[in-house]
Amino acid sequence: MLYAIISEDVADSLEKRLSVRPAHLKRLQELQDAGRLILAGPHPSIDSDNPGAAGFTGSLVVAEFDSLTDAQQWADVDPYIDAGVYAKVTVKPFKKVFPQ
Repeated sequence: MLYAIISEDVADSLEKRLSVRPAHLKRLQELQDAGRLILAGPHPSIDSDNPGAAGFTGSLVVAEFDSLTDAQQWADVDPYIDAGVYAKVTVKPFKKVFPQ
């Protein structure tokens, strides 16, 4: 089943994000390589693909896991959590309707 992992950053998270971004991306690449990643990316703080120093306000990952528990456990060990990037992480079941 698919799950949405919705993360909200602490204020001024950009420096913390950049410090552990390679480890964060490695985990996402592993999901992609396993054919389980639907989409992933950050929410820019401003209306721009490249917000520069404005940074980001959070992230969204939609991926396939065997259960809500598995999705939560995966989310709980994200390097961004250990680095203090995320203030809040919510994991919920997700039903993809479009695109088909």
